[in-house]
Amino acid sequence: MKGLHERMAEANALLAPYAVPYGGRLGRVTLEPEDRTRFPFQRDRDRIIHTQAFRRLQGKTQVFVAGEGDHYRTRLTHTMEVAQIGRDLARTLALNEDLAECIALAHDLGHPPFAHAGEESLDAWMREHGLSFEHNDQALRLVTVLEEHSSTIPGLNLNREILEGLQKHSQHLENRGHTLEAQVVNMADEIAYTGHDCDDGLRAGFFSIEDIASLLLPRKTMDLIAPRGTSLRGGIIHLLVTDLLEHTQLQIEKNQLRSLDDVYACRNSLVRSSPAMDDMLTELRRFLHARMYEHPLVAEANARGKRIVEELCRAFEKQPTEKILSLRQKHATSLPVAIKDYVAGMTDAFARAQAMAMGMESAEEM
Repeated sequence: MKGLHERMAEANALLAPYAVPYGGRLGRVTLEPEDRTRFPFQRDRDRIIHTQAFRRLQGKTQVFVAGEGDHYRTRLTHTMEVAQIGRDLARTLALNEDLAECIALAHDLGHPPFAHAGEESLDAWMREHGLSFEHNDQALRLVTVLEEHSSTIPGLNLNREILEGLQKHSQHLENRGHTLEAQVVNMADEIAYTGHDCDDGLRAGFFSIEDIASLLLPRKTMDLIAPRGTSLRGGIIHLLVTDLLEHTQLQIEKNQLRSLDDVYACRNSLVRSSPAMDDMLTELRRFLHARMYEHPLVAEANARGKRIVEELCRAFEKQPTEKILSLRQKHATSLPVAIKDYVAGMTDAFARAQAMAMGMESAEEM
């Protein structure tokens, strides 16, 4: 069997000069011995997958409340779709697939129960205490503080390229722009939910195939898939991926990228769709907002989820549980932060069960 460094050198030879090498460049916060067989980002992938936070994604809402139907997306299935699209994009662009996969697998770890409704509620409660909540920040906190890989090193001790990739809304990090791998995952996230939300909306009966076919992107997709009889979701993803690859390659050439340092020095996102595709996406997303995200059934479930999260936070503030007090002591945080960490980690079902056990009316409504 070839040695680790020989295999890594062979893998790096296949990368574009502006890709993050398979050994990484920024290193871990705490230096560790190398693994005998796995590349650094492969080890990080395994650490992410084996966390409690990753397993809990199967019980967290994407759009529909988890448990409402076996075939609707959850945070876990969405995460797996983002990882699949992200790896495909990275491979085609000759980027670091392992790094892209790691960022994709970790990007939604910080989501609380009940999707964006739960996030809004948790953020509103935190702001009452002069703090805030944002799921990307919580994902970073999970992998650097709350989850454990070793009793001697805080967090998972992931490579810094992953940590920076999770800081999705930070334009620049320590005078560095985001890697192309991080930008790929950002767009893979959008491509994944655009495709599967069309699928889930049709399955739920929120709109018909004739309704969505009135829009330009679905109409182009249906022309594409007609000869093979494949799905609308798959066709939309195919068109989005193809357009993204073509436009991104133009941006790479336009900005004359020759090295990873050129990427770090770039002030603009280079991985993006064409202006024409952006217009079609805007039209489709407006449709999805009107017909799906703001549908009365979804809005009603969101409102109940918001109330559960708020009521849990207020109840735990009055009477903290042993688990919350333990989190507060272990991580030397304030009570609101410990409550936030506990509630954000809950699945939808666990949050409902906790609320019911505490006699909350909001849980009985669900």
